Amino acid sequence: MPELTPAQLDYLAGQRLGRLATAGADGRPHVVPTSFSCNRELGTIDIGGHHVATTKKYRDVQANGWAAFVVDDLVSVDPWRPRMLEIRGRAEAVPTGGRGLGPGFGDAFIRIHPEKVNSFGIDPR
Repeated sequence: MPELTPAQLDYLAGQRLGRLATAGADGRPHVVPTSFSCNRELGTIDIGGHHVATTKKYRDVQANGWAAFVVDDLVSVDPWRPRMLEIRGRAEAVPTGGRGLGPGFGDAFIRIHPEKVNSFGIDPR
């Protein structure tokens, strides 16, 4: 399992929203903006919201167990300087324990265990 670099962890700590991509049992893709928390101890990304257990993204993770998560922003538009972090991996639908993970989290949440990490404009060269 790849570990996120210190620069990637710092980047995530400064962001509030990302986009979660899942696929349902029918294989069709689904992408939604969502809040998240980086669990440095476990090396996971925890995806939350008020009523996650009732959402398609939660059902998708229960059905197929994989997800991708992207956080991106623009440092500048002149010159053009985007930053991006993509995390793909095994995902689990966790029914309890989410309330303490961050503002806006309900009890259920999604935990992503990174297996592939791509980044642009974050790590020093």
